[in-house]
Amino acid sequence: MIELKSMAVAMPEVVGHPNRAAFSGVLTMVDVPSERAPSGSRGHLVMLTRKAAEAALPSLLGMALDYSPALDRHDVRCKVGVITRAEIVGRNVELGGYLFARDFPEIVEEIARSRPRGGGQASDSFRARMVQAGVIHAAVGPAELESRMEGSRLRASLRAAVKRIRNLAAMRRGAINKIGLASEAGPTIRAEASSSAGPAGLGLSYEVTAVQIADTRAPIWMLTKVTFTGAAILRRDKAAYQDTWIELA
Repeated sequence: MIELKSMAVAMPEVVGHPNRAAFSGVLTMVDVPSERAPSGSRGHLVMLTRKAAEAALPSLLGMALDYSPALDRHDVRCKVGVITRAEIVGRNVELGGYLFARDFPEIVEEIARSRPRGGGQASDSFRARMVQAGVIHAAVGPAELESRMEGSRLRASLRAAVKRIRNLAAMRRGAINKIGLASEAGPTIRAEASSSAGPAGLGLSYEVTAVQIADTRAPIWMLTKVTFTGAAILRRDKAAYQDTWIELA
């Protein structure tokens, strides 16, 4: 028997929009412990309860999808898409939305290559859509395209490094007492893991805050209340939940 709870924001249809690439995927599972301890859990495995996930579904809508150039963590200053649909199907929290295809062609190409539920390279029809959208030129060959993608990834990495340095400098100046704020609002947990071990391909990671935990002394933290503040694309070997995935819709 499949239980389903769904919520979505109706987006106007725009045929051939150059900066929209629809995606879908599985963000996490409910009532299932994580395979590895996520960031912010102090080494504990976590389990998102169905009740908490159902109550938090509205907080997912309109939130951003981000990624880091190395696809190994969240980077909230590199937002590459928006979530417009969230539903719980069985034990899966499924997502849908749009990637900013023209702004971030490298991540769209990466997802197309990943093919989480079938494998293989990007199809000719996908390349044709990229050309039609103006993301790449028809005359660009595979080698040149890869070179451009690598250059784009390097520029994104440098931008991320500069932003990180500025952020650390601001923290050192003591502008905000972040430890105090975190203790008042509850921990922030990101379903990214510090170690690299797991299946190949791309997956997803959630970010939640205002977290309520049934028993902080338990080996598995049961999350009884959360607020979703975003999600990230990352390699599945860096995900706390190994069965997450993302693909172009």
